[in-house]
Amino acid sequence: MTSPSTSPSTAPNVTDPSLYLDGMPHGRFAEMRETPGLVWHPYGDGGFWAVTRHDDVRSVSKNAAVFSSAVGHTNLWDLEADALEARRSLIDTDAPDHTRLRRLVARSFTPRNVRRWEDTVRRIAAELIDEFVAAGGGDWVELVAAPLPIRVILTILGVPMTDAGYLVELSNYLVEGTGDRQSIPPDAFGNTTELRLLPFNSPASHALFEYGERLGDQRRRDPRDDLVTALVQANEDGDRLSDQEYRNLFHLLVFAGNETTRTAITHGAIALADHPDQWRRVLDDRRLVAPATEEILRWSTPVMHMRRTTTEPTELAGTPIDAGQKVVMWYGSANRDDRVFDRPFDFDVGREENPHVAFGGGGPHLCLGAYLARLEIAVLLEEMARRSLLLERRTEPVRAPSNFVHGVLSVELAVATGRAAIAPPGGDSR
Repeated sequence: MTSPSTSPSTAPNVTDPSLYLDGMPHGRFAEMRETPGLVWHPYGDGGFWAVTRHDDVRSVSKNAAVFSSAVGHTNLWDLEADALEARRSLIDTDAPDHTRLRRLVARSFTPRNVRRWEDTVRRIAAELIDEFVAAGGGDWVELVAAPLPIRVILTILGVPMTDAGYLVELSNYLVEGTGDRQSIPPDAFGNTTELRLLPFNSPASHALFEYGERLGDQRRRDPRDDLVTALVQANEDGDRLSDQEYRNLFHLLVFAGNETTRTAITHGAIALADHPDQWRRVLDDRRLVAPATEEILRWSTPVMHMRRTTTEPTELAGTPIDAGQKVVMWYGSANRDDRVFDRPFDFDVGREENPHVAFGGGGPHLCLGAYLARLEIAVLLEEMARRSLLLERRTEPVRAPSNFVHGVLSVELAVATGRAAIAPPGGDSR
């Protein structure tokens, strides 16, 4: 990838995965937001235009014809043509292919169909919270944030719950693939495929593909009322998912339906523990569950960036961009843009204007699972409030060394119950 022909401002480094071990480098993103136009970020043999302001992220998101998801993939790095095709999923396509794929699966994720699963989400959330309380607290990720979304998405997919731990393990290895180290060898899980042909360059993708293929074959023989059956039977005027489209979509649903919501739930719990006054507001007025859910999504921003590639010369924020150049949207930066958010570094469960881009900036690639993620977070907050549950932080979070997923590997939280536990100094529990 060539550098721009002009000499633009150069961005501070935000791609080194080790930077994120201390949290999102907000100071570096703020510096880029304040730089006129776009800034050029060196990367590998070339670089990319860093899009850090909220309005610019939305402009890129809504113009899929110019800012392509299919050309060059959505990774920071480039892929060879065969790897590009082998790894392509719904998020790495443009119209008309994207329109076709989304049409085949979108009906399962409409607000009406997602609401079918509310009782299931509530049952799982209540069970996990009660176990967490009974244990007196512990690792929130292990005990609540990880099992809740994986149990929900596996129930929807039709995966046996006995396999939940295995699929969480695979998801954890996929997150490793977004960093600079892997803890498993290339042939793990019996993999014989070149890593460059696998999502996240991880043998865990091979294992997830195999699992999805086995389950799909079972549902073709024995259809059930679940999402995998819907996927293998999806039919629009004779159009069906190919075997490769199905396996890549299954892979995407397990990872995105698990990891991203887990991340939001974890950061949300940490924020509520660190800001007990905000949690008291929710307990005093349950109507704040909905805006609190949106604030948790803004605050956490589970997916930190997505790349696009220009299909023609264009201009953004007054910066000319050549055809074929990388443009990377940094959602965590956009969600702290003070041009859009009042006091963006305050965690505010009653935030009235909250046009966050945690699910993307709009356009055709708006997150398919947005309604499900919102439902899981909101139900969890409701069940916590039902128990007047207070979380207190015992340890600093252990963060994932990733510039892609805003992941937390573990964080110890203590638990207390009862309104007295959250009374402000002086005993005033109003």
